[in-house]
Amino acid sequence: GFALVADMVYIQQSAGRIMRALFEICLKRGWAVPAKACLELCKMVEKRMWGSMTPLRQFKGVPQEVIRKAEGKQFPWYRYFDLSPPEIGELINLQNAGRLVHRLVHSFPKLQLTAQVQPITRSLLRIDLSIIPDFIWDPKIHSTSESFWILVTDTSGDLILYHSPFLLLQRYAESHDEHTITFTVPISPAPLPPNYFVEVVSDRWLHAETRLPISFRHLILPDKFPEMTRVLELQPLPLGALHNSEFEAIYRGESESEGGGVETFNKIQTQVFQALYTSDENVFIGAPTGSGKTICAEFALLRLWSSNSKSHTAAPRRAVCLVPYQDMVETRVSEWREKFGRVQGGKEILALTGETTADLRVLEKSDVVVCTPAQWDILSRRWRQRKNIQTIALVIADDVHLVGGEPGPTYEIVLSRTRYVEAQTGVRTRIVALGVSLANAQDLGEWIGVKGGAVFNFEPSARPLDMDIHLQSFSIPHFPSLMSAMSKPAYLAITEHAGRKPVIIFVPSRKQCQLTVDEILTHAAADRFLNPDIELADLEKHLEYVSDEGLREVLRHGVGYYHEALSKQDKKVVQRLFESGAVQVLVASKDTAWSLPLSSYMVIIMGVQYFEGKEHRYVDYPVMDVLQMIGKACRPRHDDRSRCVLMCQQTKKEFYKKFLGEGLPIESHLTAVLHDYFMAEIAVKTIENKQDAMDILTWTYFYRRMTQNPNYYNLHNVSHQHLSEHLSELVETTLNDLMNSKCIAIEDESDEVSPLNLGMIAAYYNISYVTVEVYTLSLKERTKLKGLLEVVSSSAEFEAVPIRRHEDVLLRRLYDRLPVKLDSSSVNYESPHFKTFLLLQAHFSRIHLPADLVADQRLVLEKILNLLSACVDVLSSNAWLNALSAMDLAQMCVQAVWERDSPLKQIPHFEAEVIKRCADAGVESVYDVMDMEDEKRIEVLKMSNAEMQDVAAFVNSYPSLDVAQELIKGEYTAGAPIFLQVTLSRDVDDEDSPEGTDDQTVIAPFYPTKKMPNWWLVVGEPSTRQLLVIKRVTLNKTLTVKLEFTLPKGKHPLKLYVICDSYVGADHDIGLGEIDVAEGEDSDEDSDEEGSDDAMQE
Repeated sequence: GFALVADMVYIQQSAGRIMRALFEICLKRGWAVPAKACLELCKMVEKRMWGSMTPLRQFKGVPQEVIRKAEGKQFPWYRYFDLSPPEIGELINLQNAGRLVHRLVHSFPKLQLTAQVQPITRSLLRIDLSIIPDFIWDPKIHSTSESFWILVTDTSGDLILYHSPFLLLQRYAESHDEHTITFTVPISPAPLPPNYFVEVVSDRWLHAETRLPISFRHLILPDKFPEMTRVLELQPLPLGALHNSEFEAIYRGESESEGGGVETFNKIQTQVFQALYTSDENVFIGAPTGSGKTICAEFALLRLWSSNSKSHTAAPRRAVCLVPYQDMVETRVSEWREKFGRVQGGKEILALTGETTADLRVLEKSDVVVCTPAQWDILSRRWRQRKNIQTIALVIADDVHLVGGEPGPTYEIVLSRTRYVEAQTGVRTRIVALGVSLANAQDLGEWIGVKGGAVFNFEPSARPLDMDIHLQSFSIPHFPSLMSAMSKPAYLAITEHAGRKPVIIFVPSRKQCQLTVDEILTHAAADRFLNPDIELADLEKHLEYVSDEGLREVLRHGVGYYHEALSKQDKKVVQRLFESGAVQVLVASKDTAWSLPLSSYMVIIMGVQYFEGKEHRYVDYPVMDVLQMIGKACRPRHDDRSRCVLMCQQTKKEFYKKFLGEGLPIESHLTAVLHDYFMAEIAVKTIENKQDAMDILTWTYFYRRMTQNPNYYNLHNVSHQHLSEHLSELVETTLNDLMNSKCIAIEDESDEVSPLNLGMIAAYYNISYVTVEVYTLSLKERTKLKGLLEVVSSSAEFEAVPIRRHEDVLLRRLYDRLPVKLDSSSVNYESPHFKTFLLLQAHFSRIHLPADLVADQRLVLEKILNLLSACVDVLSSNAWLNALSAMDLAQMCVQAVWERDSPLKQIPHFEAEVIKRCADAGVESVYDVMDMEDEKRIEVLKMSNAEMQDVAAFVNSYPSLDVAQELIKGEYTAGAPIFLQVTLSRDVDDEDSPEGTDDQTVIAPFYPTKKMPNWWLVVGEPSTRQLLVIKRVTLNKTLTVKLEFTLPKGKHPLKLYVICDSYVGADHDIGLGEIDVAEGEDSDEDSDEEGSDDAMQE
């Protein structure tokens, strides 16, 4: 007997393994029927039961009686789910077992599936599959996770078109979270199959499978893409073609510094030269990254300047260069300053700051403005009032293919607006758009007004250097193991193909940078990557400047890393060492793909997925990012060819084969921001009725693509009537949403739309209408600081704060150290809003954070002041005096202090013991520090000279205001206007700062961006907590403001508050005494509503 039992165990273990192997083989071959049969047999072996037995046998400890009765009744399993406990009891003739069986049936893994299909090209579909767990999770039965297989099969059910494992974790199953999985499957356009099937099959449970048919009855595939532009065999163009010795010198001079002069332009620049330099037509150029498109943009600039110098009459006309990300702005500005700083007496190349008043000045004095689409969007909204925006002569849209990417909708709005303004004003604006090779370049060209011949869309293979692309695929589902498995092949690729040439490796995250560097150094014998010609002593000189210890260590071995959280100084050193060839291998994080100022001989892309915390899943890189990374392998002056190794999951291999060889189709994502787009246009009166909204949509890329790829935009027919119905419905629903959230008013008869106060606030501060609605609903008259913090953290703007893998441990530790706690119900370590709440508190407490969180904190701080100004406006619109606490919060954000901290804490180097010594000496405020005698100051502060200078700089820039106020005399009656004249003057040492050099920039070491101080003037009545009037001002030397308010009958003790938004402790609150108001002629009760005098009338 025992021998048989032992054999049985051996067979059970081996049979399971062998079946699994067969299952994997069938999966790889794409055979659907045998794969499913093998999986079924696998589970039968592991559970030791036949497929025809009742699934209840898979639960431990079910009484034999129940199983016997259930198998005796030939009742189908799926119908058990609809029965109640008594019905189940009756069915199996065991009344007492009804509850037990009911509980088990509902613990059986069951999923609900829905799918959305979007065609990308004629032969590729994108499927968004959402999976919702529909069973009760019991740790005794399911332990901590359940695994499933997702299979997509064709109509006949023979071929597997896509497969991937799916892991359901306990915490998401218990909360019934929706999981989204995005993948692409091939499709044959002729003949179109009637449907595909998506099946999700459990890996351990028999009979646990869900099947969803996806019907293609209404599927309309996009049109065939037009032919691409061929690269002509032209004679390379010499520099002389510019016909301007000054312009030629730019390119000759540029190349001397890099060794050897450039006498000719490359083949792509040669082919587009005529269109750019000899005409003023709009042009689109699509060519792979690294093919010298920036020089093509410069042709258009030179054309503009040479025609400017010919026409002496008109004022010189400006150019705007749009680049998608902020990091790219600085690189572009410094590159062009160097090139054009001396052309035609010197050209001003400036970047926008994001602060409207400053930006208008920048625009006024510059020749070329470089900015991101979002910055230009805010500036160009009010184009009717701003002459300088109407007269822009040239818009260079760099990386325009990102219209289909992350900054896409804003990019689209800005370019559509450029065309719209041109049509309205009749002033010609030339658009030159540059992107990668696109599949649908024709549509993009027509949208920005490019005539047929000026769309140059070259093939992806038209690089200046030939490139060998190796695709390596892995089938390891567990992400960290996958990254580990990739490091050895990456190392081998470097040793085999690169020799001593430079290599850049892209990895998904900052943390992975360090892991990969360590693994590569482990594979390599000690100093394999250091350049042997370089003395270690020379290297050490550079390494002294590196502040990151780990980086300094690995640089000694010839490997560096580069990620978004490195300090500027460290980035510079790494860049210099890599350019000079001292360091051969550079590991960069995905987020730096756009801002990395380096190129190499070979690029290795390790993995094409990154962790998306909000949806707790790994998401594919956008194809645009992958193309950008590949473009880094291009050094036409050093190499004669380049290489790229792309390592990806097995299932993605075909997808990349396709898109790296063909153009990239891009679609519009405008609908995602349509509400805010309409809101902004309604606020500046570009949209005044529903018809205007329809008209403005016709200028967008969204409108062009709707007819070409209707299914992508939820359209099922392309007839003219269908289109206009779809559009008008879109406009209707969008405007109704805005109306329901009280942002706009719609006249019923005339369809006129007008902005309301909330809408004006949203548009003015460029924040989402949802955020303003949340503020209105959540902020109350008694909201204190904690409530404000919570409400601001829940703004829609912070959805973008990234949530990383296993970060909850860190955040939990952080939360324990912070003073303000929330109810346990709203603590969620995977919510970006809760994370924002923690990061703001950590900022006020000045807690030292790890690099990733510092980068996130910076993101939060860059947006926070706008949101707080909106809070002030929402509160003051309701005439509530607690708008003052929102102002306090703004000061806290700039100076990184809590409101109960001493105001001295904001002075540099004032640590706790210094502040204590000051308190003992009776020094409480910054003004006391100003008034101290020098000897006493040295004695109390005990600081070095350098530190004293920082203190002096802060104290001198700290605002000391003189406020004079006067109530204008008269009979005060209820409901009649009362005027208060306020004069503010700043103490400026006249001899120190001659006219014009007075720099008011706020000194705030913990605040990431440059800021100018603003002031709020508020008149309020503390006893009733009423706010009567508010105004926000910017102060140069002196300023006189007239405030107007009304009061009801009675005696009112009033106060005037003058509040700074950047410094703590610089505020004034001045009692205005008691005002006695007599009864008016026709006094009405509502007169105190006048207090909602809008804070935006700056």
